[in-house]
Amino acid sequence: MTTENLNSVPEEQVGVAEDAKQVSTAEPATEAEAVTEKDEMASEESSEGVSFAEEEAQLAADAPEFKLENDEIAEESAEVEDKLGVALSAVAQMNKEELVAHLAALIEERPVQGLRYDVEAVKIAFYKLHRAEVETLRKRFIEEGGAAEEFAAPASAEEQRLKECFAIYRTRREEYMSSLEQVKEENLKVKLQIIEELKALVDAGETVGHTFQTFRQLQQRWKETGVVPQTHVKEVWETYNLHVENFYNFVKINRELRDLDLQRNLEAKVALCEAAEALAGEESIVAAFRKLQELHEQWREVGPVAVEHKESIWERFKEASSRINRTHQEYFEGIKEEQKKNLALKTELCERVEALTTEVLTTRKEWNKASDKLIEIQKIWKTIGFAPKKDNSKIYERFRAACDKFFELKRAFYEGIKNEMEHNLQLKVEICEAAEAIMDSEQWKKTSDELIGLQKRWKEVGPVSRRHSDAVWKRFRAACDHFFARKSEHFAGVDAEHADNLAKKTALVEQIEQFDITGGSIEDIKEFQRRWNEIGFVPIKQKEALQNRYRAAIDKLFAALRSGDRERGVERYRTKISGMKGQGGKLRNERDRLYNKLKQLESDIATLENNVGFFSRSKGAEALIRDVENKIARAKEEMAEIVEKINLIDKEQE
Repeated sequence: MTTENLNSVPEEQVGVAEDAKQVSTAEPATEAEAVTEKDEMASEESSEGVSFAEEEAQLAADAPEFKLENDEIAEESAEVEDKLGVALSAVAQMNKEELVAHLAALIEERPVQGLRYDVEAVKIAFYKLHRAEVETLRKRFIEEGGAAEEFAAPASAEEQRLKECFAIYRTRREEYMSSLEQVKEENLKVKLQIIEELKALVDAGETVGHTFQTFRQLQQRWKETGVVPQTHVKEVWETYNLHVENFYNFVKINRELRDLDLQRNLEAKVALCEAAEALAGEESIVAAFRKLQELHEQWREVGPVAVEHKESIWERFKEASSRINRTHQEYFEGIKEEQKKNLALKTELCERVEALTTEVLTTRKEWNKASDKLIEIQKIWKTIGFAPKKDNSKIYERFRAACDKFFELKRAFYEGIKNEMEHNLQLKVEICEAAEAIMDSEQWKKTSDELIGLQKRWKEVGPVSRRHSDAVWKRFRAACDHFFARKSEHFAGVDAEHADNLAKKTALVEQIEQFDITGGSIEDIKEFQRRWNEIGFVPIKQKEALQNRYRAAIDKLFAALRSGDRERGVERYRTKISGMKGQGGKLRNERDRLYNKLKQLESDIATLENNVGFFSRSKGAEALIRDVENKIARAKEEMAEIVEKINLIDKEQE
């Protein structure tokens, strides 16, 4: 489980101005575009940030090969937790080799029936160390370039030895458990025989010394005989106790000896009552409960007391026992309630992680945010205590499965990012090759446009791995810089020529503006145009203003020339229609001809003006628009001339 940290990667953007000089501006990539080494490594991580070593060790220790029949550790109780905690403390500082050696020694040196908690502690401590080592190896494998799914933990000699030791322990334990029931049955037979012998003492005649001595021997034999099957414990003890009391009540022995024995039993039971009452001050409730069980075992072995004390002494002992049992029960119930609450809290955390796995995350920023949420959930999990034992492993497995699914999805996302970055790298390498192929060209305008296009393509291509981004960018920039440096050097030589051309064209425009076209002709204007075209380029910053000034001066000459021509034409026309005076038919025909032409020009102008509205104001359409506008202007001038001619005809007809 892991977290990530994104760092922005600067990547240059280049552009080319209209005068074909290179413009470069550094533009850092945004966080959402940047991919660092850590990002790439993060796509392989699955369990980092919050340690779950203890939970993982417990799961490993509960593997099927470590299962036991009739396992008391599988039972849930505060006493079990207490005993296991003590055993874990004893092996906490051992390494793996020492743990295995410790387990082997325990099996050989101690009774198998007393090893269960020690064996469990060794397993948990061993796998806590073992899983930490495996995780270290896995991280190293990924850091060296390996894929997470290809990692395989190496075989562990210590783990194999641990399993072999446990197999020996399990075999011996099974043998012991198998023989234990047989031993209990034998013990039952022995105790039943003791009861029969006790009954016989009651029926025998009084021989004080011999009878009492035999009674003592039977009591000792009873103590030395082991446990019986659980189903017979209460019945056998009550029967034995009944016959012990009968012995005191019916056997005619020395009263002083009998009273002395009853008094000793009373004193012993009073001492047990005091010991039970003192347990109320014990700090550890679990320890107090365990000591109480031992006191009850001792109580059973103490003989009867005088009848007048029997009920009171038992009530005193029972009352002390009830207090401890009640406290222990409340303590244990409290633990169970807390564990139920812990289960509910952990279930909620599982649901939250499972919800994260269903979210649609499409950017590194979203995955980082979700990862932070997951790490926070893991931290909360670590603050929550155990769930009930029957649920503890299951709920952790559910939590781990949800976390693993989240990081599996995250790895898949970053794998896709990795593939995309590799594709982007290939595209950028191709752009570099295209730039390098034209960087020595002397077709300045064409090549500049091509490089601008490549620069635009470069910015459209997504990010690449940080391992390659700097190198591939420098390669592309070097090709662009090479071309534009050559271009700048080339155009530096023509700057002086452009300045000289500017002076020449400015002088020519001034001459055109001062020229009087009266008495001149179209050839004068054409001569100005020829001289203008022979002068070369001017600096681009002055180009448009000077061009507009030149065009305005030429248009003014054309307008003046057309005005003079029109006036001369009108005079000639006046002379023409004067000759038609008195020939009404000719004048009417001439007027009709001019009127029809006037209408045709009006229609042509309307069509041209309508067409102009459809032309886009693009650079390529400007010349076409200007040509149409010139046609409209000439048509309007011609209309004005026709109107003037029609007016002349109308005057002649008056």
